[in-house]
Amino acid sequence: MFQKADRATSKKFDIIIQIQEPKSPWEIVDMYLVTAQPPVGDRSFNACLVLVDSYNLIPVFSLFHKYLKPMDTAIIIWNKFISHKGLFQNIIINRDPKFTSDLWINICNLSGTNLSFSKAYPPQADRLSQRMIQTLEEMVRRFCAYGLKFKDSDGFTHD
Repeated sequence: MFQKADRATSKKFDIIIQIQEPKSPWEIVDMYLVTAQPPVGDRSFNACLVLVDSYNLIPVFSLFHKYLKPMDTAIIIWNKFISHKGLFQNIIINRDPKFTSDLWINICNLSGTNLSFSKAYPPQADRLSQRMIQTLEEMVRRFCAYGLKFKDSDGFTHD
């Protein structure tokens, strides 16, 4: 069953980005936009925005639309994350056009947040966060491809 969705994770790479040790929660975050997902929900979300706190490795997920403009992306991030957690000191992001636009860079400069771009192969930036992202992608794709097979007497789903 796991052969259907499991990715090869046997390559070992050294960390390229030296991430400083955070001193408090939500000071340094990894931000990923997981795209190419099947549409989900009433509003047909097709992406998931993932923030991972580098201090205690807590992930926060938010359903998203892949084709939002950078301004809409910034507003959603402000409303769903920054208004609850506070301003981040450093954000490690991939090179998605939503995060490399002039608008996003200017917002981070005005707020005093540093942007760190991960390299071409994301697991080199942070293996733990990237493995969690891969697991999310695998589970969503597997759920959409195979669906729920049955529920047991306690209501748990199995496939």
